[in-house]
Amino acid sequence: MAISITVNGKRHEVAATPDTPLLYVLRNELGLNAPLFGCGLEQCGACKVLRGAEAVMTCMLPVGDADGARITTLEGLAEDGELHPVQQAFLDEQAAQCGYCSSGMIMTIAALLWATPHPTDEQIRTALDGNLCRCGSHARVLRAVRRAEALMWGDGN
Repeated sequence: MAISITVNGKRHEVAATPDTPLLYVLRNELGLNAPLFGCGLEQCGACKVLRGAEAVMTCMLPVGDADGARITTLEGLAEDGELHPVQQAFLDEQAAQCGYCSSGMIMTIAALLWATPHPTDEQIRTALDGNLCRCGSHARVLRAVRRAEALMWGDGN
């Protein structure tokens, strides 16, 4: 059975059953490496992508639920060769250590900043609550959020 999904602006026909996790399709059929398999239980955030402007975990999300939605992975976040402000902020603030959580965090932050251009510290922490990082780069991640916020929307004053 072929399912049509739009990923990073391109329409794809994938040979999967509607209940196949989207993560498996992204990695195994489309060859995208940014969404990672972490826990397989929607508890770590390593598999996050954007469905429209919402960050969603893909390890248990059926590919059939992606029909008609725009899916964006970390690979598709940059435009015209320019990194997205959140990607640039992660680099500038050296917010990644091992990098395993980075893709999911970046997608979560991008969704947060689109929905809430000038989030409070509490809103940032709440948004990132489902993204596990064992390296302890949390302070740098918070600085990266503020840098990305400034890049996207200015300083808010």
